[in-house]
Amino acid sequence: MTDTGDAHVPAGHRRGRLALLAVAGILTVTAAVTIGFAVADQGGDPPRPEASVAAPAANMSPDPATRPGELTSGPLMASSPPTRVSIPSLKATAAIVALGLRADGAMQVPDSATDVGWFTRAPTPGALGPAVLAGHVNWKGRRGTFFDLGKLPVGAGITVDRQDGGIAMFTVTKVEQYPKDRFPTDEVYGATDHAALRLVTCGGEFDDATQHYRDNVIVYARLAHAHPA
Repeated sequence: MTDTGDAHVPAGHRRGRLALLAVAGILTVTAAVTIGFAVADQGGDPPRPEASVAAPAANMSPDPATRPGELTSGPLMASSPPTRVSIPSLKATAAIVALGLRADGAMQVPDSATDVGWFTRAPTPGALGPAVLAGHVNWKGRRGTFFDLGKLPVGAGITVDRQDGGIAMFTVTKVEQYPKDRFPTDEVYGATDHAALRLVTCGGEFDDATQHYRDNVIVYARLAHAHPA
């Protein structure tokens, strides 16, 4: 995607891949941050940031059992929605809410600084493929759970509690920052041969002209230990 201010995803992205996931932002008294797209007016209240993604391609399934790719190494868990995420090295923990798509194709975002959202079109954490969790940098003047996400070191642990009572423990493999118009769609959403995790938030400089951050911070991790219920 070349125009992060356009709420419509290019046709090429809709046909073959998931488009830009641009999530999390900051609201202040005088400005509302848009995460890659235009700010929506909330009827007199301060606008809140919205994030947009294209609907998954027709051949992409939210069920990891039917996703392309075959497990070749590492543990694997059955599908079960996540309920909580903990990042000990950042002293961060948060409840997880489900994030779907709105009717206009925009992705829902957590409605608080502290909640983290799981993108329901992706696998569940611990199942085959890349689970995607998104969180805010700041929200309505409050520091978000993912405020320090860019400082997370390689080798750090991430623990995800699941609805079935199981616990998925991930190890960070890399942390990257990308301009929003060069979002690595394939790396974030593409099929993997292991249970993977992606944490996504905003980063980089805040652009006063467009009223949003210029970059995304993405943490890549893989399942290290699976603890079934």
